[in-house]
Amino acid sequence: MPRVVSLFLPMWPTDRFRRKSGDAAPLPETPLVLIGRDGRRRVVLATDAAAQTAGLRIGMPASKAQALVPNLAIHDAEPEADEMALERLALWALRRYAPIVAADPPDGLVIDTTGADHLHGGEAAMLSEMVARLGGSGLAARAAVADSWGAAHALARFGTRQTLVVPSGEIAQAILPLPIAALRLPALTIESLRRLGFERVADLAAMPRASLALRFGPEPGRRLDQALARVSEPIEPIRPEEIVEVRRNFAEPIGAVETIARYTGKLVAELCAVLETRGQGARRLDLLFFRVDNRVEAIRAGTATPVRDVKRLTRLLTDKIETIDPGFGIEQMRLAATAAEPLHAKQTISSLAEMPEPNVSDVIDILANRVGEDRLYRFAPVHSDVPERSVQRIAPMAPDTGEGWPGHWPRPSRLLPRPEPIETVALLPDHPPVTFTWRGVRRRVKRADGPERVFGEWWKRDAELAAVRDYFQVEDENGERYWVFRTGDREDAATGSHKWFMHGIFG
Repeated sequence: MPRVVSLFLPMWPTDRFRRKSGDAAPLPETPLVLIGRDGRRRVVLATDAAAQTAGLRIGMPASKAQALVPNLAIHDAEPEADEMALERLALWALRRYAPIVAADPPDGLVIDTTGADHLHGGEAAMLSEMVARLGGSGLAARAAVADSWGAAHALARFGTRQTLVVPSGEIAQAILPLPIAALRLPALTIESLRRLGFERVADLAAMPRASLALRFGPEPGRRLDQALARVSEPIEPIRPEEIVEVRRNFAEPIGAVETIARYTGKLVAELCAVLETRGQGARRLDLLFFRVDNRVEAIRAGTATPVRDVKRLTRLLTDKIETIDPGFGIEQMRLAATAAEPLHAKQTISSLAEMPEPNVSDVIDILANRVGEDRLYRFAPVHSDVPERSVQRIAPMAPDTGEGWPGHWPRPSRLLPRPEPIETVALLPDHPPVTFTWRGVRRRVKRADGPERVFGEWWKRDAELAAVRDYFQVEDENGERYWVFRTGDREDAATGSHKWFMHGIFG
């Protein structure tokens, strides 16, 4: 069963206008509307939250809106610019979330995330991240995922939650209580249905199909079937001109795994030939399978570095063929390099005395495509005296940051995500502990070294202006070594609480 995400931007045109205008945009509390023409009339085409609160609605004459709200900010709508911006947003989602993404004008995106949600921590985490990222860019968003485009579209726009995950097979219970406007029917059809007493999708679903088609044509029934996943609704993925793409059409649909794998290899060879003429290597590949029943299946594979090796890329894609359901057959395959970077020639070792540099990028690619790119990383030093800020996660094959680890005092091989409080007994206040209790276990200290005094970074936060930590390396009776610290200098209460914490474990 496919899983489809509908991303709804309720304030899309006005949010886009504020982002484009920057400092010149009206204040958020100022009602804002975008005006366009409906025949000879100038009407409201979009409103922000403040304008809606003031009682302004889409379709209202511009003169009436001005009369109702004296301080109203009015600007001309730019439909073509809105459409282009929506396509750029679709490209962002294409590169980050899934290989099948399309704009859903005038105010949303549709994303087929089948088989891709586990790379983002699951469907609920993926939707929350989408909404949070857009919110950080100044775009209000709502999202829903369901078994069909129609159901996800309806729940994102007419549901009551900002993010909603509908379990597979339960779309009927989710959409039947919604108003009939959720079915993406023309406005005139919706108005006619309401005059006849149809208010909810459930009312329409209970109507005999023949009578409904005789009065309103096939559209209400088709939209209802699409929402309930009875009829497939293909998503034509967005493909910008700069993306390298090759395709293969089949006179007879294919479905055998061996046949799919063979043609995958041929498509990879064609794609690598095109990339070679451009001097590029692939960083992300999307292989789409167009079935005879209008369903689209997809495989996505990424690489840690630009790659143009046919065998390597073919293996990454064919490892995932088992996740593809060919249905009644596949009539077209498309392979696109949705992310490509320059690939420079690299001289190999020619001397028998020199050892070639180990290349682990192939292993990294296999692991990253199985568990997700975000879950594979390495640590790199950051210039900071505060231990928890002195390390960062970077991509496995990212270039060296140029920073070095501190050498004057050793650092533990395992640094806890956050310091954990411990109970200690010390001979003198400024001495290392004689015993300490951590996670319910009491340990006696045999050896200790320190203190290493670390000051707060006062230029970042006022609270760290006088902050002090004294770190000690301690070893217990079993030979296990720990990194503990005491906050404060034991003289001034402003320097810290004088409590002890566990911060790391030495190997």
